[in-house]
Amino acid sequence: MTEPDPQLRELTVKSVFLGLFLAFVFGAANAYLGMKAGQTVAATIPAAVIAMALFRIPAFRGGLLEQNIARTAASVGEALVAGAIFTLPAFLLVEIDGQKLWADLRGHYWQGVVILLAGGLAGIFFIILLRRALCVEAGLPFPESVASYEIVKAGQESGDAPRLVFGGMAFGGLIQILKSDKGLQIFQEYAEGFIAFPRSVVRHFNFSKAPIGAVTHQGGIPWSTPALSPALIGIGYIIGPELASINVAGGFLAWWVLIPLLLFFDPDLSNRIGGAGHDVAAYTLWYNIVRPIAVGMMLVGAANTMFSMRKSIAESLMGAFRASAKSAHASGEVPRTERDIPTKWVLLCILALFVPVTAIYYGFTGGIGTAMGTALVMGGAGFLLSAVGGYLVGLVGSSNQPLSGLTLSALILSALLMQAMGVKGAAGVAAVLGVAAVVAVAVSVSGSLIQDLKAGHLLGGTPWKMQVVEILAVILLSVFLMGPIIALHEANLSTGGIGGRALPAPQAGLMAQLAKGIVSGDMAWGLLAIGAAFGLALLLCGARAMMLIAVGMYLPFDTSSAIFLGGLIKWVADKVMASYGPEIKAKAEEAGTLLASGLIAGEAVVGILLAVLFLTGVSSITHVFSGTDQFSWFPAWGGWLSWLPMAAIAWVLIRVPMRRSGQ
Repeated sequence: MTEPDPQLRELTVKSVFLGLFLAFVFGAANAYLGMKAGQTVAATIPAAVIAMALFRIPAFRGGLLEQNIARTAASVGEALVAGAIFTLPAFLLVEIDGQKLWADLRGHYWQGVVILLAGGLAGIFFIILLRRALCVEAGLPFPESVASYEIVKAGQESGDAPRLVFGGMAFGGLIQILKSDKGLQIFQEYAEGFIAFPRSVVRHFNFSKAPIGAVTHQGGIPWSTPALSPALIGIGYIIGPELASINVAGGFLAWWVLIPLLLFFDPDLSNRIGGAGHDVAAYTLWYNIVRPIAVGMMLVGAANTMFSMRKSIAESLMGAFRASAKSAHASGEVPRTERDIPTKWVLLCILALFVPVTAIYYGFTGGIGTAMGTALVMGGAGFLLSAVGGYLVGLVGSSNQPLSGLTLSALILSALLMQAMGVKGAAGVAAVLGVAAVVAVAVSVSGSLIQDLKAGHLLGGTPWKMQVVEILAVILLSVFLMGPIIALHEANLSTGGIGGRALPAPQAGLMAQLAKGIVSGDMAWGLLAIGAAFGLALLLCGARAMMLIAVGMYLPFDTSSAIFLGGLIKWVADKVMASYGPEIKAKAEEAGTLLASGLIAGEAVVGILLAVLFLTGVSSITHVFSGTDQFSWFPAWGGWLSWLPMAAIAWVLIRVPMRRSGQ
């Protein structure tokens, strides 16, 4: 029997298992990263690089199409978790009459699994119907698909990229072990303090300038250093100095303007909340006052994003359906590179999904009519927004897909439906979040799949094989991903779990506040209005990326400033390479991006492993070696020692790319 051409092998056991393994790794890593920093990092390029490296091993050798299958499966992890962290933690954050919607995640494991499964499969089936329309006939540029294709092709000749990614992962993982309180902690992650203002007396008077009273003010500024986080610094390096600066501008507005202003106006706040210190007063002001203002800004930012893309959205609807209708009438034998899963099977699967979706919504609302209506809204909104999102991915790439704006649209639509049906309280909020969760996952997965299908189209892959491995990955990951999310929440309960300082989960907080506010009327409308007015003022001033400013306000300052530090390192690296030619600069930039991707993946993966270790009963690696959870010298020296790994990260991200470019 003739051995098949290795380049034509595609849906093989090793390609599927490698893709699924990478999907688990990058899915878990992005669960940590998304809830910590409010951002996920696309797994496509790191997964492609790892697949290239492993498929060069003689005993594991594989071709381009096998790499394509592995990359397709691997990207599901990031896409599925991006939709999940936008919405599932919101069930934990909503409180109705003092009771949380979900008291914990562990007790709602299977509800979360069904939401992920329904959303992921719906996204796949929706985009299968639109694949030819968007990938072949729409003439869209698909910038990230083309970039992925070029990297895979170039990787056949270069052995440098895998070493950079794996080296970055090892370095990032090592620092995570040495700075985590669950690891062998010798570095302090960040330092913080409070700069008190001098006492001042403001003498107030009426319109006639007659004295009416004197008020003593004080207050101050709560400060913190950038977090020692390879992942956050890597994010800042990848997004660049401009976006990193915009993000930290939100942090300065929150922690150096609004909170000091509130403390100045209310100097007795600490006494009125039980004699708490300045750090607690600053934290509660940020959590309960500043973050709702940021939510109002996010709403304006989401509306502005959707409005600015109104023409693209309209074109996506008309173009997608027009091209789909055209392709439906095509005749003749279909070539291998154009074969999808048969449409009738896809439609039957969509109808079958209606049953579990209705069941989960019935569990939320307790009414079969309401559950069926909610499921219909989910189906309609999910297909519409998946088509829109897929078209936008073709225009700007999945990294720039406005997932938050699309999810907010579904949330508001379902909230209005709940009000019209008279469903209020916990049931109404749960139903609204249920629709938003399924739609968010569907849109995220459909955007990822259409991007992978386009890359596969360029590489000569078979669409139905990519779709099958994507379905398999979604089914397995839906069961798996709730585990890391639960582990991260329970391992960080001392800082508030999900929604606390360590895992602020900004997008989920936004969804929780909106769902509760619209359905139950408990929203702090005044603070939202202030935030909306602030956001409008920024837009009128021509502020760049206003949504990113709002996210910076929503994050702890050590987080946003660490992202800024990464952007600053990228700025220095660009300045150092400014005098060299474009080819050398391109090589250095590619090497830096791969290193930063490795730093992100390394910290995130080790963070998950340490959380799992903690849940097994091992409080820390430090405790294993010393019998205590903290070395005696750590309080005095941990902060000072942290400057060493900070400098090492900067050196690696500047010097190593220079060497790789030949300088």
